[in-house]
Amino acid sequence: MNNNKRLENRRYITGFDGIRTIAVVGVILYHLFPNIMRGGYLGVPIFFAVSGYLITDLLRQEWLQNETVDVKGFYIRRMKRLYPGLVAMLVTASAYIVFFQKDLLNNLRSVVASSVFYYNNWWQIFRGFSYFDRFTTQSPFTHIWSLAVEAQNYLIWPLLFILLKRYVKHSGKIFGLIMGAAVGSGILMAALYTPGADPTRVYYGTDTRLFSILMGSALAFVWPSFRLKEEIPIKAKALLNGVGIVSLVILAIAFLFLADHLAFVYYGGMFLVSIFATLLVAVTAHPGADINRWLTNPVFTWIGKRSYGIYLYQFPVMIFYEAKIKNLSDHVFLHSLIELALIFGISEVSYRFIEKPLGKFYYQYTWFAIKDFFHKPWITVPKVTVLISAVLSCCALFAFAIAPSNQVTAEQQQLQKNIQENKKKADQRKKAEKAKNEGKTTDSTKESSSVAETNFDLTEEERKKAQTIEITAFGDSVILDAAAGLQEIFPKMIVDGEVGRQLYTSTPLIEKLAKDKLLKETVLVGLGTNGSFTDMQFDEFMTAIGPKRKVFWINVRVPTRRWQNEVNAMLETMKKKYKNLVVIDWYDYSNEHEDWFYEDRVHPNVQGQVKYSSFIAKQIMK
Repeated sequence: MNNNKRLENRRYITGFDGIRTIAVVGVILYHLFPNIMRGGYLGVPIFFAVSGYLITDLLRQEWLQNETVDVKGFYIRRMKRLYPGLVAMLVTASAYIVFFQKDLLNNLRSVVASSVFYYNNWWQIFRGFSYFDRFTTQSPFTHIWSLAVEAQNYLIWPLLFILLKRYVKHSGKIFGLIMGAAVGSGILMAALYTPGADPTRVYYGTDTRLFSILMGSALAFVWPSFRLKEEIPIKAKALLNGVGIVSLVILAIAFLFLADHLAFVYYGGMFLVSIFATLLVAVTAHPGADINRWLTNPVFTWIGKRSYGIYLYQFPVMIFYEAKIKNLSDHVFLHSLIELALIFGISEVSYRFIEKPLGKFYYQYTWFAIKDFFHKPWITVPKVTVLISAVLSCCALFAFAIAPSNQVTAEQQQLQKNIQENKKKADQRKKAEKAKNEGKTTDSTKESSSVAETNFDLTEEERKKAQTIEITAFGDSVILDAAAGLQEIFPKMIVDGEVGRQLYTSTPLIEKLAKDKLLKETVLVGLGTNGSFTDMQFDEFMTAIGPKRKVFWINVRVPTRRWQNEVNAMLETMKKKYKNLVVIDWYDYSNEHEDWFYEDRVHPNVQGQVKYSSFIAKQIMK
């Protein structure tokens, strides 16, 4: 029989609900308004720091009373805290998918398994999924990666804690060891990060993200909540409050300005944010400081207590809701308010009827609960809850049974093949042009085109004129999709395209094209499909192109993404600023023609490629 007892009369630190509120609101606003709350993703390391501190602080209290840790009890408590909400979300989302969004059935079993067993972050890494590709990688379960990181820490931390307490013993030395490990994790993030490349590996990796949790854990060894006194000198109180205020201000600045693509984030920026998050945790935990009181109010308490459910349901709500809206960017704020209401409403239901009851349930008495269940009146909240859960579970099981693995639709196959072939040919032509500029010779490659000898509705005069124009096309997957048609019209065109390309990574690429003498006097740009951009990013890009070149910029048609109108409005503003910039209004020309596009409503299909190429050619030759 286990006689270990958990410490009684533990102080509940209400300000931690305020910190959780800041973190979860930052994350949600980052997804809803990525160009306003650019650094909202940094709410995750704040969660990590709070979690690391609380878990270790509880383990220290348990050790103080029992001189050991009930590891089995620790695991059971964590499972009771995490699993009810997670499983409910997975079941509910899967049931919705099988009836209303079957395109998300693909790989559902693998997604759910990786979520339930908490290896989702590594599963996404090894499958090549990107957290930052906001167009092609949209899954209602993308965000589970962070829960996996936390759960992996929960698995090993109580065992490491016992080893540290038995063999190192001194809290100061343990603090140093843990902080050393945190520094090692931060260094590994910097070492594995490649500037300009997708940072998903270092963003998802347990090894490169553990430093935030470790900082919170280290803090608990030198700043245990049960040894902090409420009565402290006035100067100490002022110092604590000052540290707390500075930490809050720096975190707010990071939320607003520290965009996820900045190299600084991975070269120490996120590490610094974690330090300030840990300092905020320290000050909030101290009963002698005022920060705890400042972060305690009914709104913060309500959101903070439900922050786990809010985090769980944010992505499913956004993905499911936005898929049903014809043109999301027409009323961005209205749709965002509706999404927030849905997230908070569903989270309240989850908290009230699933997380709280099952978190307090004694599972060893399950059989007695079942017998008691059948003796109660039929119309009761528990029975209705169980009935709804049973129906949803059956639907989810059906979804798991029929879910395909690695399935690609015929349209997706056609689009992927077209983009890959066009990119290969474009790269070959670019390579040959570069070699010619350097006075070298290359093997000529005979090219065929899927739209060869197509009627582009061009006059003979326009065709002849197009034959003579030297032009560089630079863009994302949309321009690659139509590259064959564009190069048939403009045989001297150089195409430089990349799937998922965004403006913030493009300036160095333009500079390299110019250096290699591949940036012609006429430049066609197709960027904005995958996200918006700032004035500064736009100015840097145009400066790299130079004022003497004529720039034709194709605006975007991305009805399923909230940044469509923002990008197009930005282009209209910028064409007044730059005399050498012409905006090609592909959005207005194509918006009423759904039959021109693949099922994603963004990439032109075979018919749309002809319309796209023809329209752009006519605009260039006006």
